[in-house]
Amino acid sequence: MDRPPAFGTFVAAASAAGRLVVQPRMGFGDPARMRDGLARTRAATARTAGTLTVDSYTRVGDLATARAAVADGTRLNGYPIAAHGPDTTRGVLDGLHGPDFPVQVRHGSARPEPIVRALAAAGLDATEGGPVSYCLPYGRTPLRDSVAAWARACELLATGARPGAVPHLESFGGCLLGQLCPPGLLVAMSVLECLFFTRYGLRSVSLSYAQQTDAGQDEEALRALHRLAGEFLPRDVDHHVVLYTYMGVYPRTEQGATRLLEASARLAVRSGAGRLIVKTAAEAHRIPTVEENVRALETAAAAAALAGPAAPGTGTGEDGEIYQEARTLVETVLGLHPDLSRALTAAFARGLLDVPFCLHPDNAGRSLGCIDSGGRLRWARTGAMPLRADAAAGAAPLTSSGLLGALNHVADRYDSPRRDDTGTEHGDGRHDRPPATPLPV
Repeated sequence: MDRPPAFGTFVAAASAAGRLVVQPRMGFGDPARMRDGLARTRAATARTAGTLTVDSYTRVGDLATARAAVADGTRLNGYPIAAHGPDTTRGVLDGLHGPDFPVQVRHGSARPEPIVRALAAAGLDATEGGPVSYCLPYGRTPLRDSVAAWARACELLATGARPGAVPHLESFGGCLLGQLCPPGLLVAMSVLECLFFTRYGLRSVSLSYAQQTDAGQDEEALRALHRLAGEFLPRDVDHHVVLYTYMGVYPRTEQGATRLLEASARLAVRSGAGRLIVKTAAEAHRIPTVEENVRALETAAAAAALAGPAAPGTGTGEDGEIYQEARTLVETVLGLHPDLSRALTAAFARGLLDVPFCLHPDNAGRSLGCIDSGGRLRWARTGAMPLRADAAAGAAPLTSSGLLGALNHVADRYDSPRRDDTGTEHGDGRHDRPPATPLPV
């Protein structure tokens, strides 16, 4: 190819043209199957980016088992980029990867250096994750070790790309455990991880946010994320916002799953996100096929095209609750130590950052969220975080039925007779939002 593809430039160009970039989660162990998945993603009726999702052995650093699986033809749940070798991966990408079709490596590793070395050797320079977001939810790697490993990985990515390339790193911080975490913490973590990336040499980043339980609250969160990125990231750093279609328990019906996907596409457009990571109608049942991924990409792109332009003032945001919570958390962490690596570990050690339902030993585990009667995520307990809990939310005890209700809240809503993004029903027209009860988380 004549010039290296720049992931951030591709997304910026699409945004300028009024196009939402849509991207699947897709990874196959067999190179031919992986290439076919990328080719069909590129050919979809949508503005797409490609994905190489890494297998579980590679994610946890068990490269010997990944290599053995490749050698004996064992089927893997993702692409073993460090086992196949750069020549094989270049063959997968040949004729597909380019300025009009960037490819990102997605993985889930708390120790990502082998993955970064492998992707750079194959000519790739876009990946995602983070020292907190790919540590706390996924295992028991000490946070201090993950932070150190991610610092080295950032430096490798920043220096290992081909001449003229602009490596890109996306924070997974806006997702954390996927659901039941009030948005202020998700926004703050995404900002903090992108700041971490820039401290170790990255000049192109994306800030993530996962669709939650209430469209209005999500839009407020995304506007806060835009604003805080503009306030805290260095001026010479290219950045955009990426939205994830809902990460929790997914609707069980095809109609419900499709409505939720379409709602996420409209939310992405309204909030000025540059990219959307999609989910398929098969999410509640099994790993989706390539065909189902392509269908999801095209469904999301069509919904985005019908949504109209982003609302004015996307990057400004109001001084609302989410903005204030996120800014408080970011400033608290930055005030702990000038070295952000040390500041992040200190923040979790003191409980100043505390992820609900996270069982990692380095997480305090004293925070708790809930879904209020209007469907918004609230803090029932904040532990030592410098945030205020909702007194009414904290009054209800945690029960197993309450937890199950909260986990299934979105799936049940979208599987019921059709509602729009705000919850208004379009079935028999007899009522709008149904009566709701607080769901303690």
